[in-house]
Amino acid sequence: MSKAQFFSSLQKEVARIDQAAISKRFEHLIEDFNHDASPKAIIDGQTISIFNSNDYLGLRHHSALKNSEHEASSRLGTGPGAVRFISGSFAIHRQLEQKLAKFHGRDDAMVFSSAFATNLAVIFSLIKGQNKDSLVSGNTLVISDELNHRSIIDGVRLANLDSEAKLIFKHLDSDSLADILSANSDKFNRAVIITDGVFSMLGEYQDLKAMRKVVDQYDEQFKEGVLLIVDDCHGIAAFGQTGRGTEEISGAKADVLVGTLGKGFGADGGYVVADQVVIDYLRESAATYIYSNSISPGTAAAASASLDVIESAEGQKMIKKLAENVANLKKQLSNKGFKFAADSIHPIQAVLIGDTVKTQKLTKAMYERGFLITNINYPVVPKGRDEIRVQLSASHTKEDIAAFIEAMTEEGKKLEII
Repeated sequence: MSKAQFFSSLQKEVARIDQAAISKRFEHLIEDFNHDASPKAIIDGQTISIFNSNDYLGLRHHSALKNSEHEASSRLGTGPGAVRFISGSFAIHRQLEQKLAKFHGRDDAMVFSSAFATNLAVIFSLIKGQNKDSLVSGNTLVISDELNHRSIIDGVRLANLDSEAKLIFKHLDSDSLADILSANSDKFNRAVIITDGVFSMLGEYQDLKAMRKVVDQYDEQFKEGVLLIVDDCHGIAAFGQTGRGTEEISGAKADVLVGTLGKGFGADGGYVVADQVVIDYLRESAATYIYSNSISPGTAAAASASLDVIESAEGQKMIKKLAENVANLKKQLSNKGFKFAADSIHPIQAVLIGDTVKTQKLTKAMYERGFLITNINYPVVPKGRDEIRVQLSASHTKEDIAAFIEAMTEEGKKLEII
């Protein structure tokens, strides 16, 4: 009877989520892709143009990645077989880490099973010592941007800090960050600043140059300094002239940079790059690295091939085309009367609708016309800020974008959005 009561509570919570229209379990199932110049998904037997993918450069369908994955899997098997420190480390894992470190101009890198797992482990490990025998002190002040990703929030929560040691600075506001550091410099051994590089709801990016100035200004006022951790999963391989993300766009570097192989790189897994001492420490302390399998050798080979493509002339053309696609879509949608929730130059373009019902109806109508987009509604965004989050790829052709604009315009007029 008690368990039945618990299950009843779970059922009510699921019903509440459904009533709020924020359910996530009713996914579209991709059955296949066609593989024309612009790959399209097959869903329910229908050909669908995907305008909500994180595959910003279209690399998941690139022949070099698929061939590398196949070759490595044929030689090394489909999975790692164990965690890294037992027998799950392959030469391809280490080669990938060295390539990532070089790509970002850092000493070393670590690959994790996912970017979420990377953030959990990196943040927790650098906030507190792992146990009572650790030589790494606690007494850390953590300061986060108010719109940080859930993985950052959960990484901080894991540390179980007192409330006064977990503070929030105003979104994209380095002056707010400076005020917090100034007010707390005599209370903590060190400060750890954590932020997204690109914020996934609106495609905004953090001005790391302004943040770096603040971090450096207050570094000597804390016994163990001020550390800047940046999660740039939506920036790397999508943003910047050479695909190096928010650091490249803003002209400044993080102390610890977290990235993903599962978005712009077209593969899977997460990673962190930093100074050698930080990586050495994380290899000894990061639980989701030590106790979880890494990505498969085939996936590591695909990611390694992706780095080669991005560094090539072909990859640079992809990055340039992506930027052109962003500019093209923004211009055309604006000309048709659509408004944006933010002035983003990133492949994430948030089209402001402002009405929950209309965003849902527009998403459904666009799907019926062969386009997959995502509606973001209250309470995920504030009331009146409901949006359609459009995500562009270098694989989108001018014809794809023109067809998308035409459908959006026709459906937008029907719904009296424009």
